[in-house]
Amino acid sequence: MARSGPEVADVFRRYGQAYREHHGASLCTAQRRVMSAIELCRTAALGGHIEHCDRCDYQRICYNSCRNRNCPKCQGLARAQWLEDRRSELLDTQYFHVVFTVPQPIAAIALQNKETVYNILFRAAAETLRTIAADPKHLGAQIGFFAVLHTWGSAMTHHPHLHCVVPGGGISPDGTRWISCRSNFFLPVSVLARLFRRLFLDYLGQAFDAGDLRFFSSLEPLRMRDAFLSHIAPCREKDWVVYAKRPFAGPEEVLKYVARYTHRVAISNDRLLDINDGKVQFRWKDYRDSNRHKTMTLDADEFIRRFLLHVLPDGFQRIRYYGFLANRYRAEKLTLCRQFMQMPPPTVNREANKDYRDRYEALTGISLRTCPVCRCGTMVVIETFECTSSRTSFTDTS
Repeated sequence: MARSGPEVADVFRRYGQAYREHHGASLCTAQRRVMSAIELCRTAALGGHIEHCDRCDYQRICYNSCRNRNCPKCQGLARAQWLEDRRSELLDTQYFHVVFTVPQPIAAIALQNKETVYNILFRAAAETLRTIAADPKHLGAQIGFFAVLHTWGSAMTHHPHLHCVVPGGGISPDGTRWISCRSNFFLPVSVLARLFRRLFLDYLGQAFDAGDLRFFSSLEPLRMRDAFLSHIAPCREKDWVVYAKRPFAGPEEVLKYVARYTHRVAISNDRLLDINDGKVQFRWKDYRDSNRHKTMTLDADEFIRRFLLHVLPDGFQRIRYYGFLANRYRAEKLTLCRQFMQMPPPTVNREANKDYRDRYEALTGISLRTCPVCRCGTMVVIETFECTSSRTSFTDTS
């Protein structure tokens, strides 16, 4: 059922056109596309269908979704499917959560060079974990893990960091056994942080030398090599943040965790409180003040600006897999890991109904067909309709 409270889409529909008029020159194609998609989502502009209850005669209009990954309303099915796919890959071992964060001077560069710098973040973090884990002084094994990019804090400010979920062990170098890490301890974070810092800055310097970095506005002076090196020099001396959270309670706990982090956007609809007089009010968590929940009010212009900070380049993969979980060898390596652990093969139901409502119910147990009024009848599609001409009222043609 539809929400009764304010939504991100309402902000864009009310104030999006004014934002385009004032900031159009700074908007990239991906950001324009996201704005239009969210504005059009679940409206007649995208078409839809009419459903009728076969028991109580209740009738409703259901508009199609935009299916954009940045839309707060369009991630439920994708998240459920992703979790189901990952469920069969869980191993009977400890799981650890490691977070890699870059300092603010680097984050400023990342904001103007998203694809290049975010790729470096993935590469440096993955190489750090695999290198330290393979060292016989630490674990001495080939590990596997997946990493999820987040670019926001609770207040939607720019805060790029990488969440890595890692099984507590790996395959021995000769491929004959499973090597477990110590109980409640994965790898030393101080060692991880130093190698991550060195690798990241080395790759960033290589990107600069190759001409892959662009600088404008307040960072325009960094186009000169001496200014660039001076900008990042303090980062070589500063301790970088690599945080290892306490181990998950068990493999199933991993699924509860990843559901919160994999398919999320900068802010969910349920955090919005009010939209009025050009202001947007929402809940946020202040991590610097004992994780207290607070209320923040922003001008609609600033709210939209912060939301668009987190739009990734088209085609950018924000969830990536490494080691024995890498896509190419995943099935083979996981089979080997289960053999070492004497685990039975997973039971995976690959039957997928074409209709999204059937798939959603199979994955979540929640029926989209049950009548919301009588709770007994089934909603039956009695009419479908195509996109309407009203689509042009939201489309940005500039």
